[in-house]
Amino acid sequence: MSSTLRAVSAVSDESRPRVDVVIPCYNEAGVLRWSVETAVALFARHPYYDWKLVIADNGSIDGTGELARELEREYAQVEALILEIKGRGLALKEAWTRSDADAVAYMDVDLSTDIEHLPALAGRVLTGGCDVAIGSRLARGAKTRRSFKREFTSRGYVSLIRLVFPRLRITDAQCGFKALSRRAVDELVPQIENRMWFFDTELLVLAHRHDMKICEMPVRWAEDPDTKVKIVSTAIEDIRGLARMRFGK
Repeated sequence: MSSTLRAVSAVSDESRPRVDVVIPCYNEAGVLRWSVETAVALFARHPYYDWKLVIADNGSIDGTGELARELEREYAQVEALILEIKGRGLALKEAWTRSDADAVAYMDVDLSTDIEHLPALAGRVLTGGCDVAIGSRLARGAKTRRSFKREFTSRGYVSLIRLVFPRLRITDAQCGFKALSRRAVDELVPQIENRMWFFDTELLVLAHRHDMKICEMPVRWAEDPDTKVKIVSTAIEDIRGLARMRFGK
């Protein structure tokens, strides 16, 4: 345990920083229980934060919502947020703006990013002086296993972001592993317009415009072969989003 985390762990239970971790879900009944149980086990190993796990189901039709409520009944640290409208970004915005935690975070339900990074990610915004902390699959020190197509697409998108916003120095915008300080939640999240996959990039651009500190953390990441990301439609959405934020269209 790092010196920072040791300092936090010494704090009494009543004053432990609270971290709300959101898992946005759309038709994830097959993997949700495993993901939640993995997260709850991690929380037990890192008690220096007061953890809560929010399952943000957005319009699922495969029983994900019912399973989320079942898990809420089983685990005191789990909360089910059931939304009728589809949209990953919408789910995150709803969950984060309802939260009054000291920090918020999110991770993909497939846990492609190694969940063991989560306490350190939260620590970046709670004790590390960062407003937004993001996992990066492309930063030096990251360890990834994924297809050439996904690797090429990610690097190409980062290059496009740098072309449009040259002062926004990031290596990975779309990794599903981010944390925000209370200040960032209050000032940035209500302004985000996108309800889908561009949500992450819009968050980072807004943080940059508000002179907030963005910290990257290299992560271990393994591609999920059953990912629901549709590369072509997502790329079109991203390009439109960048144009809107750069040129106001």
